[in-house]
Amino acid sequence: MTDSLEQTVSISDSAVKQIRNLTSDGEFKNMRFRIAVSGGGCSGFQYAFSFDDDENGDDRVIERDGVAVLIDEMSWDYIVGSELHFAEELVGSFFTMRNPNAASTCGCGVSFSIG
Repeated sequence: MTDSLEQTVSISDSAVKQIRNLTSDGEFKNMRFRIAVSGGGCSGFQYAFSFDDDENGDDRVIERDGVAVLIDEMSWDYIVGSELHFAEELVGSFFTMRNPNAASTCGCGVSFSIG
């Protein structure tokens, strides 16, 4: 388990910048970014990233530099201590989680297992 210093989910500079860009205008204007974990994927669990207008009763809200990220309580247990990151690589740009709780991840970066 995580210690008391890691009882949050952090947001990298690149993720803040990308979320701000996506929510400042257009389809996702003024929406909040949502992280969810569900069963599936090639490693047992998978991350889902979306934009949402609504905050649910069990959501935790993480804020950094004016950007808000929503995480439901069930998903929180799998990603507490992690960092949301936006990667820009030769194969493309994408949101990903740097999750110390994951025992393994698959090549896609969206699927993981818990030890």
